[in-house]
This record gives sequence, C-alpha cells and structure tokens, in this order.
Amino acid sequence: MSVLTCVIESMGSSCSRPHSLNEAEAAENARSADIDRQILQQTKAEQHIHKLLLLVCWLNQKSYLYSFSLVNCLCVSFRLIKLIFQTGFDEGELRSYTSVIHANVYQTIKILYDGAKELAQVESDSSKYVLSPDNQEIGEKLSEIGAKLDYPLLNKELVQDVRKLWQDPAIQETYSRGSILQVPDCARYFMSNLDRLAEVDYVPPKEDMLYARVQTNGAVEVQFSPLGESKIGGEVYRLYDVGGQRNDRRKWIHLFEVYDQMLFEDETKNRMMETKGLFDWVLKQRCFEKTSFMLFLNKFDIFERKIQKVPLSVCEWFKDYQPTVPGKQEVEHAYEFVKKKFEELYFQSSKPDRVDRVFKIYRTTALDQKLVKKTFKLIDESMRRSREGT
Repeated sequence: MSVLTCVIESMGSSCSRPHSLNEAEAAENARSADIDRQILQQTKAEQHIHKLLLLVCWLNQKSYLYSFSLVNCLCVSFRLIKLIFQTGFDEGELRSYTSVIHANVYQTIKILYDGAKELAQVESDSSKYVLSPDNQEIGEKLSEIGAKLDYPLLNKELVQDVRKLWQDPAIQETYSRGSILQVPDCARYFMSNLDRLAEVDYVPPKEDMLYARVQTNGAVEVQFSPLGESKIGGEVYRLYDVGGQRNDRRKWIHLFEVYDQMLFEDETKNRMMETKGLFDWVLKQRCFEKTSFMLFLNKFDIFERKIQKVPLSVCEWFKDYQPTVPGKQEVEHAYEFVKKKFEELYFQSSKPDRVDRVFKIYRTTALDQKLVKKTFKLIDESMRRSREGT
C-alpha cells in the first residue's frame, strides 16, 4: 500500500518527488537487508545447535506383565538438566511443585487402596488385603480425593489419615506387590516425609522436586551444553520432550523432520511390550532415517531389587530368558539380556541403508546427578566423533 501511494503522488508533481521515492526505496532495501542478515545469523547459529528428541512410554491401563522400571519420567530428565547444566530453580519455581508433590501423595494412596480391594477379590489369601473398618472409611475418603483433578494441600489432619492408611498391614502388603500395580517410585520417599510436606512454609528442596511425578503433555524444550554454561569446546543441544502414547505421536512427528539424535526413555511400569512397539515404530519413520539413537536404561537401582523378586521371563518379550545364579551376577546377566534384545530390535527394524546410524545404550539412575552428567558428556563426545567421522 505504501508503494502504491508513492507512485500516485509522484504523478504530475515536482522533480523533488523521485528523490523522495529513492530515499523510501533505499530505506526499504536497508530494512530488507537487515532482515536477511538476521535470518542468516540465526541460520548459522541454528547449525551449531543439535536437536535431541526425548521419548517416554506413558500408559494408564493396568498390566500384569513384568514390572521392569528402568527409567524415570521425562520431566525428571528436564529438571536434572536445568539443575546440572543451567542455573537451577529459584524459590518460586520450587514452590510451584508443592501442589504436584501433594497430588503425588493422594494419587499413591488411592492406587494402594484400590489395589488392596482388587487383590482381596482375586488372591487366594484375600485376608492379607482387607483393611480395618476404620481404615476402610479413611481409604474411601482419600480415594475420593485422589480421583479429583484439584487436590487440597496437605495439612496435619490429612497427613494423619494418610499415615494411618499407609501403615495399615493390608496397604503395606499391597505395596509389596508393586510389580503388578502402578505405584509411583516416589511412594516410600514421600510417605516417609509426610510431616515435612505438610508444613505451612514448605518449599520443596531439589530432592523433593526431582521425586515429583508429572506427565508430559505436548512438546516442551530446553537448551543446554553438557560442558555447562561456558559451552567452550562442547556442543550445544536443544532437547525436546514429547508425548510417547499412540494418540500423541501425530502431534509431534511432523515437527522433527531434521534433527540429530533421539534419546529414548522407556517408562516401563509393567509396560515393556508397549515400549518395544514404540521403539519399533520410531525406528521405521522416514524422518528419522539419518537420526542417531541413545537408549537410556534408567532406574537401574530399582531393576536390581526387582529382578530378585520377579523372573524376567514373565514378560512375553523375555520368555526365552534363562537365569543364572541369584545375586549381582544375575542382575548383570539380566541387564545384558535386555540390552541385547533392544540391539536386536534396532537392527531388525532398521533398513539396510540405516544400520550405520549411531545407536548406543546407557545404563543410568535418573536421580544420580553425577551419573547423568557423566552420561551426557559421553553422548556429547560420541556425537562429536560421529560428525567428525572419527
């Protein structure tokens, strides 16, 4: 519209008009050149940022397959990255986790109470899962709270109810059967700190914040360098956290036509077959044909405990597993078996022209900051060597 106005005004006017027009054109050209420079600078800057896609398998339905909890939820990874590689969390950000932590307490107690009722109906020794009449009443009250989306903050009265129900032998027996229930890994930690969580001036310390469970919805991102804020000598990464459920995939798959690497976490609370399916699906996507894959087998500490109680062969995918001897040797044997299964799946699901993609498996413990930092440094070194062809 401004160009048209200039043309109309120049018709039949004095000889000074073309000079004004030239000035306007020059200014417009300067602005255009400035925009081009900004785009070029941004493009060059983006070339030095390597994109990572972090996936997790979230499920809601119950499953009586093997409880193989090797990893933490994605948001813990994001929180750790902010703590380790960025400036951490201020008091306001920490306070925002208060309601999340209190919700985790209610959700946990509801899962245990509902689980006790279900086990009392299906187990032969049902009496172990029957609560006292008083605790049944408390359980109904807390279960109703746990079913809501808007949870009340914990107070002394509610803490007394939660603790009383938690200490009931039937609930403890149910908790011991966590391998067939979706009991959050934060359960015992938060139940052991109820009084502190309910303090009026409670501000979650970083350990509480890391234990809190929040499901990722949509796509969020964080940018960091494994070598810290200085970024000297290291790569800069932009990590995307997206939903991993089937109905979430169409929301993000088109966003990642070009990026460098996938970090694949398997949140497998009795969900290993779903994890296998998701990993297989991702490997076959055309937009990932040149993408490197890093598989985090996380929460290894929990795996060490659970492998002693539940045979790995309970999972359909691992039915050919042959145990060795109890103890640490069995843990390592089981881990190597699972690792090999994912390696086989990778090569089976990759076309011949894609098998040269970088694929590495890392064993981690999500809340171990030193181990997470070390792991990301290893990834950084691995990816740099890959790009340099060494």
